[in-house]
This record gives sequence, structure tokens and C-alpha cells, in this order.
Amino acid sequence: MPRSNRPSFGALIFFAVAFALGTYFTFAAVQGDFGLFRRAEIAAEADALSRDLGRLNAEIDQMSNLTLRLSDSYLDLDLLDQQARSVLGLLRADEIVIR
Repeated sequence: MPRSNRPSFGALIFFAVAFALGTYFTFAAVQGDFGLFRRAEIAAEADALSRDLGRLNAEIDQMSNLTLRLSDSYLDLDLLDQQARSVLGLLRADEIVIR
């Protein structure tokens, strides 16, 4: 009986399944929920959030400074005058408004 050099059907199925699984896991490692692209997105989002945190901390420091300058223990008269003009629209008696 002559023996053929063709691989058996079972070996072809095994290699096809192994190739499909390898392709799936490679795709999941790159594109999946925990893949490389998602990791890069998370790192970029963390950088943006830390920049926002720095900006918000600076804004909080500025507001704290203004609050301290208008508190009962320390009153900045120039800041009080500026706030009365901008918020309340007040003027001194000797000033003239030109629009």
C-alpha cells in the first residue's frame, strides 16, 4: 500500500485552531479592554487629569488668597473697593462714568 505525503485531516484542524487562537489572543493583547492601545489611552487621560488637577489647585489657592484678604482678621481695602465696583457697580461721589 502506498502511503501519501499529505498531512492528515486532524493535523490540519489542529493547526487551524492553533492559528485562530493565536490570532485571537494577539488581537486581544493589542486591541482588547486591557490591551496596549487602551493602556496608552489611560496614560494620556491620566496626564490630562493631572494637568486639570494642577490648574484647579492653582485656582483654589487664588480663591483662598482672595478669601483671606476679605476676611475679618485681614481686610485689604483695595480689594474691597475693587469688588464693590465690579460686583455691586458702586462709585465714589467724586467720580464720573463715561461710557
